[in-house]
Amino acid sequence: MSFNTILVPIEQHDLMNATLETALVLARKFNSYIEGFALRPVVAPVMAMDIGGAFPLAELQENDTKMATEAKALFDAFMHKNNVSRTEAKGAVFCGWLDGAPDGDQFVGSHGRVFDVTVLGRPGESAQSPRLSTFEACLFESGRPILLAPPSPPQKMGENILIAWNHSTEQARTNAFALPLLRGAKKVSILTVEGGSVVGPSGDQVKQNLHLNGIEASSVTINPGNRNAGEVILSHAEQLGCDLLIKGAYTQSRLRQMIFGGATRHILAHAKLPVLMSH
Repeated sequence: MSFNTILVPIEQHDLMNATLETALVLARKFNSYIEGFALRPVVAPVMAMDIGGAFPLAELQENDTKMATEAKALFDAFMHKNNVSRTEAKGAVFCGWLDGAPDGDQFVGSHGRVFDVTVLGRPGESAQSPRLSTFEACLFESGRPILLAPPSPPQKMGENILIAWNHSTEQARTNAFALPLLRGAKKVSILTVEGGSVVGPSGDQVKQNLHLNGIEASSVTINPGNRNAGEVILSHAEQLGCDLLIKGAYTQSRLRQMIFGGATRHILAHAKLPVLMSH
């Protein structure tokens, strides 16, 4: 596979520009097609009552239409500013817009199945942050990887890559999705955090597999001490100057991570570099 088709849900949040910038950096590596659509929360069937019965609040529908119009305008303005055409041209990035997308995060997951990757902003807790529900709908329903955009858009991506190897099925799948990026990298590092892994092949075995695929890498195992695995991963990525992290998501259950914490939740909250994730 490659990353020839990129999906970017568009809504008004603090990281929307960084998300589009991250998508464009990836697209320029593969001369990809970028598709946008208006991502809107589900409009609950709120009804107002009068003597004659119930009727939908027209204001909700008008607001929904306004959000869709603003999302398209934002997407078009960004693409125009960066000279990205709606016309397909060999050897160039181009874009398109999907009209009439239904409300709700679940559409991100279903529509994402026909794209090589979906680019989303890093979820946050404020009302102006990307929603965790969007991320999880895409992660669990699309069957495809997510590229998580950091708050500050990257200038480059995929030259110096860190693989956060924890021996898991989720990580193995993410490594496979990442192969087109790994093949183009100048430096690839494999990190295993002691105690943060399930039973499975070692980092050195991953290194050998990559070697047989024409990708040279280094492998290291680190004792985390008092830090959690997510802290160690992000600290090591920063120390190496990495511009992309490859990380399988939710090796532990979401409920367990909510209660006890976990590497995925820490990275979702604190990553300052792009992260390619899948489940």
